Amino acid sequence: MIDIKVLRENPELMKENILLRNLDPNKYDVDYILELDAKRRSLQKELDTLKAQRNKISQEIGKRKGEEREELIKEAKTLKEKIEELEKEYEKIEKELYLKLWQLPNFLSPKAPKGKDEKDNIEIKRWGNIKTFTFTPKDHLDLALLNDLVDFERGSKVTGSNFYYLKNEAVLLEFALFRLVIDTLLPEGFKLFITPDLARMEIIDGIGFQPRGPEAQIYRVEDTDLGLIATAEITLGGYHKDEILDELDLPLKYLGFSHCFRTEAGAYGRYNRGLYRVHQFSKAEIFIICRPEDSEEMHEYILSLEEKIFQKLEIPYRVVDICSGDLGAPAARKFDIEAWMPGRGDFGEVTSCSNCTDYQARRLNIRFRRVTGEVEYVHMLNGTAIAISRALIAILENYQQEDGSILIPKVLQPYIGISEIKPKK
Repeated sequence: MIDIKVLRENPELMKENILLRNLDPNKYDVDYILELDAKRRSLQKELDTLKAQRNKISQEIGKRKGEEREELIKEAKTLKEKIEELEKEYEKIEKELYLKLWQLPNFLSPKAPKGKDEKDNIEIKRWGNIKTFTFTPKDHLDLALLNDLVDFERGSKVTGSNFYYLKNEAVLLEFALFRLVIDTLLPEGFKLFITPDLARMEIIDGIGFQPRGPEAQIYRVEDTDLGLIATAEITLGGYHKDEILDELDLPLKYLGFSHCFRTEAGAYGRYNRGLYRVHQFSKAEIFIICRPEDSEEMHEYILSLEEKIFQKLEIPYRVVDICSGDLGAPAARKFDIEAWMPGRGDFGEVTSCSNCTDYQARRLNIRFRRVTGEVEYVHMLNGTAIAISRALIAILENYQQEDGSILIPKVLQPYIGISEIKPKK
């Protein structure tokens, strides 16, 4: 959520921010929000004056007798009624103001590139050599079916379209990838979590997923206030709700494992085939809580960890700086890693990492106390350590052989005990 004091000082910056994010300015009326704020402050001032008068009269009543006392009692009663009337008006305005502030997106980082959509994202680096095949490479779904690694047909029968069973060596790969992530991040001081797969709507909304909006990607549980999480960012972000942390304990570095559930409404097309956009997958999520002055450094740090994992897997990738029009509401700036996927002959997103500054912290009321005594909101950042479904695409397609077999990345072989997946008869 946006700090109203900052909005008062920078209304034109927020208006520009809304346009740069490719949002409808009529839906986010900054001037109306400031009008509500002015009314609220005016009412607060009037209430303070009336309450001071009432207190003064109350003190005088005990000193007076007869008609003077009766007049003061009558005056106090009139003030009480006026105060109650203004308090109702104040509460109504404050509630509307809060809802309007809640809907505003985060301020963009000055370093975030300007642009309308994903075509304007900026590639900032590449790593690895793209393999030249002596044959026409298959896509991951054909490879997975050939090697009996996934079953979408029975997944659809049991649960619905875009659900699947992960099978055989693919299951070993999932656990090997998680073990690789643990062995990479544990020495960095990360605390490990397996989080709930459900969260209250106030937590989901607080993180910025807007589960009640038209862009909702959240499955809701009927007759409850719960939703299936789309990422462990939600449950890790809510872990310290309404808490004041100690500056000396920051940064907090968490690695959370969870299932992720997304409706993926409207996600169709060749690039979304197979495992690329599914309704359920497993993921390890990096989450960092830090001081405001450290968040840019932490953002680069998360990216470096994501890169380290894909470098260990020896999968070619590029890093993309996401433009303003392609950013979600909570992120001030975001980097994506896109791995090379031979089956599509193009790069595909496998990780993202976002600096959400104090946006989520304000919505979830997570603060820290400096050693000097001041209390401030923390900054919160998140990033994908590994999303199993996307990582499997990159591994299957980059390590495929002409006969349809798949080599196991060297870094994963000690965890699995085999060096190759062979097609099933």
